[in-house]
Amino acid sequence: MAKTNKKKKNNRTKKEEAFQERVIQIRRVSKVVKGGKKLSFRAIVVVGNEKGKVGVGVGKAADVIGAVRKGVADGKKKLIDVSLTKANSIVHPTNGAAGGAKVMMRPAAPGTGVIAGGAVRTVLELAGVQNILAKQLGSNNPLNNARAAVDALETLRTFKDVARERDISLEQLFA
Repeated sequence: MAKTNKKKKNNRTKKEEAFQERVIQIRRVSKVVKGGKKLSFRAIVVVGNEKGKVGVGVGKAADVIGAVRKGVADGKKKLIDVSLTKANSIVHPTNGAAGGAKVMMRPAAPGTGVIAGGAVRTVLELAGVQNILAKQLGSNNPLNNARAAVDALETLRTFKDVARERDISLEQLFA
């Protein structure tokens, strides 16, 4: 009879430990049913690893903990990659929109910090951006502002991306 090794290495836990979660908003919502109103909770959660991956998720459940758990799972499904510079800023100015919310972002010099408010600040911090100027325009809804920030980060393109899209080398791009 061979000895079995009881210690199993689980690679999934290493990946999940790297992600941080921050709750932006928890709201009590109600649904009108035959017997009256059914109360539940909605949680808006931002998930990121501070190394260029970030996602925004929404979860609803009868209790707060369940809603947050569902929001984290939803956020992990919607992760995006963010291309950052060596100064931990974005590559170029960009805008994003979601619903009635608009977000404007500009790169900043090293040492500037994250100059942004509300949900946009949380998204940027969990994406790993350390030097940026951002402004919320239009709606102040936290969910739409977080989604607009993700939309703005999604539209970022590096010189490598542009060269690949045009099927030319980086040297030809600068010539």
